[in-house]
Amino acid sequence: MRIICLGPPGIGKGTQAKQMQQRLGVPHIDTGEIFREHAVKGTPLGLKGKSYTDRGDLVPDQLVTEVVMERLRAVDCVRGFLLDGFPRTIPQCEALDTFLFGIGLSIDIVVEYTAPIELIIQRLSGRRVCRQCGRNFHTVFKPSVAGQNCDCCGGTLFQRQDDMPEAIKQRLVVFEKQTLGVASFYGKRGALVTLSGAGTVEEVFARTTDALNKIGRDKVQVS
Repeated sequence: MRIICLGPPGIGKGTQAKQMQQRLGVPHIDTGEIFREHAVKGTPLGLKGKSYTDRGDLVPDQLVTEVVMERLRAVDCVRGFLLDGFPRTIPQCEALDTFLFGIGLSIDIVVEYTAPIELIIQRLSGRRVCRQCGRNFHTVFKPSVAGQNCDCCGGTLFQRQDDMPEAIKQRLVVFEKQTLGVASFYGKRGALVTLSGAGTVEEVFARTTDALNKIGRDKVQVS
């Protein structure tokens, strides 16, 4: 099954994609995480991508598309995949279409998550990341028992530059301007389902599970 998780930064689509990954047994492809891994390694791709994300801007279409297409050619994507953070623009949608059409496939379902802006800012501004293992915490929703350190490996927790209040606002402006057309792109095909991203992880996943079962009944049952 081939699924796109769509929504603004901080909506929780990554968390939901990981939940779906466990149930469906297909890879979760997080484009933001791919670029962050490259940034940690100091590769040219990582440094180039970081220069955009630190400002709250989107990575250019050509660069992010090349990264995603390379990942989709991997053997573990044959049975399906979950795309998180891609596509974010119409050119990216078209590039994905062309790639999948070339191998006789298409997107099955696009799950769009929505929530009030105030909730999104609260979620992002409270996020803390371990410098050593990359594990995510939250000052309100998921604090580390070790305080300013990771309770998994002991590494120092930090706030990402793109999680600073001003960067968050910029990210939401960019999303509003450049990515809302993506929902319309897939909505015209009848592949889009819109769900509330508010509530607990379990509540949102219950909605997601129900939507996947209704729309993809002939492809897969999620239980």
